[in-house]
Amino acid sequence: MIRLFLDSNVLFTAAHNPYGKAALIIDLGAQGYWKAMSCSYAIEEAHRNILIKFPDYLKRFEALMATVIKVPSRSGRNCPAILPEKDRPILEAAIHCKATHLLTGDTKDFGPFMNNPSLTGGVIIQTASEFLESLMKSKSKKRIRRKN
Repeated sequence: MIRLFLDSNVLFTAAHNPYGKAALIIDLGAQGYWKAMSCSYAIEEAHRNILIKFPDYLKRFEALMATVIKVPSRSGRNCPAILPEKDRPILEAAIHCKATHLLTGDTKDFGPFMNNPSLTGGVIIQTASEFLESLMKSKSKKRIRRKN
């Protein structure tokens, strides 16, 4: 089963953009298509940003968080990738909870490690868009193979 770890910016975006890709990913997780997980470190950051930038969406944020599996936060001291200090606990938590993917919008800091699980403890780091695109490509390949 696909196990998605959601960074704070994905949680934040899902809350204030209910028709976007991040919201779709959380909604599909709630429906059982995959497990959507995050840690208190990421959830608290997203919560702070919602309160500051989009306080009218706080109830939506809380409703979304009720469907996301909470996993333990990590210190970041055992992170396999050379990331800024603020991002190390995110990757470490994703690895610890056996996530298959870490979804983030932070292409600046995570960019060099995206789609390269050999550098990230086996976790595939992608944006929400990349994840959905790769999922669609995978489904298309399966359909093509069945036709042959």
